[in-house]
Amino acid sequence: LLTAALVCAPAPAQERDQRQIDRVEAGEITEAHASWWGFDPEDSTQALQAAINSGAETLIVEDMGSPWVVRPIELAGDQEIVFEDGCEVLAKRGEYKARNATLFTANDIENLTIRGYGATWRMWQEDYDDPELYEKAEWRHCLTLRSVRNVNIYGLTLRDSGGDGIYLGRGPGEPNFNVHIRDLVCDNNYRQGISVITAENLLIEDTILRNTSGTAPQAGIDFEPNSADEPLVNCVMRNCLTENNNGCGYVLYLRNLNADSEPVSVRFENCRAIGDHGYAASLTTDGSVDTAVGGTVEFVDCELTGSASPAIGICKPAEQGLVRFERCTVADVAQDSPAVAPIVFRARSGWSDAVGGAQFEDVVVRDPLDRNPMMYLDQAGGLPLRNVTGNIIIEAADGERTQVELTDEVLAGWMPAVTLTDIPRLSLEGMQLAPPVTDQPAVPDEVRWPVLRRAAEYALYALEGDQVSFAAGFFQVGHYEGDEMPVAITSPSGETVAEGLVPFEGHATVSFTAPETGVYRVSADAGRNRHQITDCTNPIAVLCEGGPARFISWSGELTIWVPQDTTHFGVRVSGEGTGEAIPAALVNPAGEVVGRVDNQFQTHQFEVQQQDGSPGAAWTLRLARPSDVTWEDYYVDVRGVPPLLVPKGVAPLVPVE
Repeated sequence: LLTAALVCAPAPAQERDQRQIDRVEAGEITEAHASWWGFDPEDSTQALQAAINSGAETLIVEDMGSPWVVRPIELAGDQEIVFEDGCEVLAKRGEYKARNATLFTANDIENLTIRGYGATWRMWQEDYDDPELYEKAEWRHCLTLRSVRNVNIYGLTLRDSGGDGIYLGRGPGEPNFNVHIRDLVCDNNYRQGISVITAENLLIEDTILRNTSGTAPQAGIDFEPNSADEPLVNCVMRNCLTENNNGCGYVLYLRNLNADSEPVSVRFENCRAIGDHGYAASLTTDGSVDTAVGGTVEFVDCELTGSASPAIGICKPAEQGLVRFERCTVADVAQDSPAVAPIVFRARSGWSDAVGGAQFEDVVVRDPLDRNPMMYLDQAGGLPLRNVTGNIIIEAADGERTQVELTDEVLAGWMPAVTLTDIPRLSLEGMQLAPPVTDQPAVPDEVRWPVLRRAAEYALYALEGDQVSFAAGFFQVGHYEGDEMPVAITSPSGETVAEGLVPFEGHATVSFTAPETGVYRVSADAGRNRHQITDCTNPIAVLCEGGPARFISWSGELTIWVPQDTTHFGVRVSGEGTGEAIPAALVNPAGEVVGRVDNQFQTHQFEVQQQDGSPGAAWTLRLARPSDVTWEDYYVDVRGVPPLLVPKGVAPLVPVE
């Protein structure tokens, strides 16, 4: 017991060695030891920062027998820092209260090399995730590089951050230039193993990115610029591994780049993804040929295996940019989701251009399930899939291999085009609406109020002088943080008549006196989270005038008013991606189900033809939990009728002369 106590005891404090410090400052020696500036097992921030600031060409950070406990440290240029085998740098517990406090930061510097074979930088992720201890944030990284040049990071283990293992962002200068990362392990970080916002000449080799979990995207590595002027040029990953990340393995989310941005060039060589929960490899750009970024993304000799989701997700226009997979292996993915395929193309809701622009050369798809190797998730409704070329090799459960050329006929067999009649979406502009006159209350006491994701608009009817009020709730989705949700009410004449702020994870009452009779617009923006409007004194409807309404994990019935003499209308529903589906049923005024879908990923349109002279009537859309697939985000849109979705029981708003 005595021996164990001695082994676990913290290393003693060490005083400054002024003689050696003076020699460094005089330029007599170019290699220094950090302990010369002192060591305190309780807090060595001042000593380590002074050692870095000393100007020593080479700085050795020794294994002191217990960690270098530090507050945030600023790195310097024109220096090599060697963290000895066994050395640990530990974020000081109870510090890092700032939302972007980083263990080490390099900002607008050049010529820095960090070597840390056998060394570890560690933070306190479990503390940062406790709202009683820390304000929620996703930027407490182990290492932040901003606008650096000629920087090398070798050998370190970076773990337990409150953000990323490494974040390559943009500071006051140009994008990061000539950065080499090699032999790193990024383990159990909160948001990403590595985030690449912008870089030119980036090389990442022999690096492991695993066990990311905490807040989205939770990827191994995420290439995701924040703005159109943050390029990704000549970025290469070689011999890397992503493993057991709660999100995807390799992510390129390029929607903030555009057609005027410098074309991307990102290449993955001999990389592996094993057992990630999201896609093994995912690429997303903007959906228009006129606005999406160009360039090439390549995966060569890569293995994408065992992910809970499909191996490959491609969400980009067919005629802008190219993604290539050459001699890659896709194996044993999405085994618990037989309704999806190992390779998925996707068109997002609201897109208007053909999807595709992918090349496959000798890609092996090994799948024990009996399903097509590719699928097309068309959430836009009716967009073609084009420019998908090459060949794949399908390996069956018994090991038999079949080579398949990706001809138009083969692709059409696997991914038949979805043809949706293009029924125009109506606008409320110029439309006079009012609730019908009945003996029933306009708003009953008990209503199943819908829950919506992100931003939404509502249409609310009031008479001049009405005392209008409703409750607004603002709630978290996953680990997305929130502050306050703005709510605004605009009168029929376009004046803002009321505004409010709803606290995160709370409710607020919004009330106003209606200055005129007509339809008021209510806007609420929950960011990435969800909200709910409840207990409204007046008739209110979800407005889907500018695009589909986005619901989340809500089951119930919505009323759709079909005006008199409507001969043709449509109701569209779709899930959110391959992991989130929706069942729906459309019910006519007589109570008969005229259409039903379940486990619906891509857009489905209930299309209704009526005879001339049909009376105005309320139709019902029933929404519930899917039978076999995850249920969360889904979309509802209406075409050819007023773009209003009314909670069941609330008086609908109908056109009046």
